[in-house]
Amino acid sequence: MRAICLSQGLLWTGPSDDRRPGKVRPLPQFVLFDHPPSPSAFSLPLLTWFITSVFQLWSSFQCSRRHQRHLKFFSAVSLDAGTISASHIPAAPILLPEGPWKQLPGGVTAAKGFKAAGIYGGLRAKGEKPDLALVTCDVDAAAAGAFTTNIVAAAPVIYCKRILDTSETGRAVLINAGQANAATGDAGYQDVIECSNTVAELLQIGQESVLVESTGVIGQRIKKEALLSSLPTLIASLTSSTEGADSAAVAITTTDLVSKSVAVETKVGSSLIRVGGMAKGSGMIHPNMATMLGVITTDASVATSVWREMVRKSVDRSFNQITVDGDTSTNDTVIALASGLSGSTKISSLEGSDAAQLQACLDAVMQGLAKSIAWDGEGATCLIEVSVSGAKDETEAAKIARSVAASSLVKAAVYGRDPNWGRIASAVGYAGIQFDLKDLCISLGNIELMNSGQPLPFDRDSASSYLRHAGEIHGTVEIRVSVGHGEGSGRAWGCDLSYDYVKINAEYTT
Repeated sequence: MRAICLSQGLLWTGPSDDRRPGKVRPLPQFVLFDHPPSPSAFSLPLLTWFITSVFQLWSSFQCSRRHQRHLKFFSAVSLDAGTISASHIPAAPILLPEGPWKQLPGGVTAAKGFKAAGIYGGLRAKGEKPDLALVTCDVDAAAAGAFTTNIVAAAPVIYCKRILDTSETGRAVLINAGQANAATGDAGYQDVIECSNTVAELLQIGQESVLVESTGVIGQRIKKEALLSSLPTLIASLTSSTEGADSAAVAITTTDLVSKSVAVETKVGSSLIRVGGMAKGSGMIHPNMATMLGVITTDASVATSVWREMVRKSVDRSFNQITVDGDTSTNDTVIALASGLSGSTKISSLEGSDAAQLQACLDAVMQGLAKSIAWDGEGATCLIEVSVSGAKDETEAAKIARSVAASSLVKAAVYGRDPNWGRIASAVGYAGIQFDLKDLCISLGNIELMNSGQPLPFDRDSASSYLRHAGEIHGTVEIRVSVGHGEGSGRAWGCDLSYDYVKINAEYTT
């Protein structure tokens, strides 16, 4: 077995005789180079030995991409020419739908008027990833939010909902990782107020302009003193560069193995506008909205009431359509800010082509982030995309798609590389949507499994191979369902259910 570092974040693995093809896979977190080491730092044989040894250690844990969560003892190794540190994780693949937009670097800072930063503030154990992020806008931005439906809502969720009920604009979003500040009573709520007030004072903006998101262990209050003492450094680190966006995207992660950040540019009317975003999430993912935090930014000019309706629609088509494990978090939050600094004509109605163009772009960004969350599901080996057509309307199609994506039996069958159409049909049937069984059709990729409500003969080996290949490359399994001849269509995303999901959540406190 040979292991060769191809470039930042990529590792080629293959047989030593070079007669069989190898694979390119992400480097495990603890061997990701922040920058390539110089040749003078250590010899090539030593480098090869080091990478090979780490890969063999990784492989000895069943080649599971998830076991790196448990290798805390190997989280940081210093070399003369660089540092291998768990404070950086690779970026997720962003699976954007096709459309009239161009993907850009920059994440939440790509749109005009926004800055971001992420630092280590002492909220996690010493030596772990950054844990404190801040996104700011230079002007009062139209503000919208979407939140968990869990009755046991965290203090920052309650705080943000109250702020947005009374204020149409926002200037800053503070995010901490490590403590969820959920089920912490009035003391936890007062912590949120004190933290937001301090941010407002340091930025010289109104307290009602600061929104707060938290993720971490339920029942634990924010490490307030550590957070407050870190705020001057965090604010001094703010930048409109891609680095600022990337550092913030890493700082908000918890069990995530990859950071999720994206930005696109498109034309709205006669003006170019940008929409960017970052999100976190890997487990406790289930509508509505998953253990996920998100920040969306745009420089489009849009009335707050219109912006809030657009955000609601996009969340319903994206974050509310992903599921990993059926658990709905206490902290789910998406905050979306629109600066209006692109110079575009202000959108004051949901009608018209300008609104439709911005809505489509917003949908694309949120769906790209949502799919990355499902792709990064705890213990997952592949993404599952369920597409439903022929329903009465979009709402019914979306509900059927969610039912299939959320089915533990379907997810387990995908992990077992078992083309079990019966489990898919069952999940369609209990979705609570009426349809004629004679109209039910099911496909796995391009392989038809069921037509007109009847099973079809199919090549089981080919279907299993399709599933196996998706797992080997951490790709996408496509499940297509048709339930009739209606105009309604919808999609949902999930991931397979592996042994590692149980191991991770048996050993990790949420």
